[in-house]
Amino acid sequence: MFANSMSSNAIPGAQSRASQYRYCGMSIKLVVIGNGPVGHKFLEQLCESGHSGAFDISVFGEEPRAAYDRVHLTAWFESRSAEPLNMVPEGFYASHNITAHLGDKVVAIDRERQIVRSQNGMEVQYDKIVLATGSYPFVPPVPGHERDNCFVYRTIEDLEAITAAAATSSSGVVIGGGLLGLEAAK
Repeated sequence: MFANSMSSNAIPGAQSRASQYRYCGMSIKLVVIGNGPVGHKFLEQLCESGHSGAFDISVFGEEPRAAYDRVHLTAWFESRSAEPLNMVPEGFYASHNITAHLGDKVVAIDRERQIVRSQNGMEVQYDKIVLATGSYPFVPPVPGHERDNCFVYRTIEDLEAITAAAATSSSGVVIGGGLLGLEAAK
């Protein structure tokens, strides 16, 4: 996917913008907003394409850990560990010169100044942005949905909170019959 869009074969004799920057000794400042499975897959493909050296890459993720497999999130209950779900090989960011800002979501994009600002106040300049922010869980607007011990089932932190609440509860209700909802009901 990415390799094709960076190809200089599309216009005979033309060089890609990434190649032009590289030859000038400059790097394209690339910010990836979202460090979930899609954001990570993009980074993997960029690195595998051989073009990552033309970029100064920063990735921001709201969660405190690197990308993990959300589809198999219920496997967390088997070990109470995020490690089996981890999608990022050890040393991946360092070996590809990627700066990872974990636990720090982007809260503003200043398109005029080409700067992103994070929740922790960090500002990073960009030439290109990739938005890989993923999904957001829908919570039906029913009375009581804002009460204590009402959870969504989307992140490892959600599972930790559900587990803590279940330790002092005698019953529970699952609303939603999607893949994760059915798994949660087990």
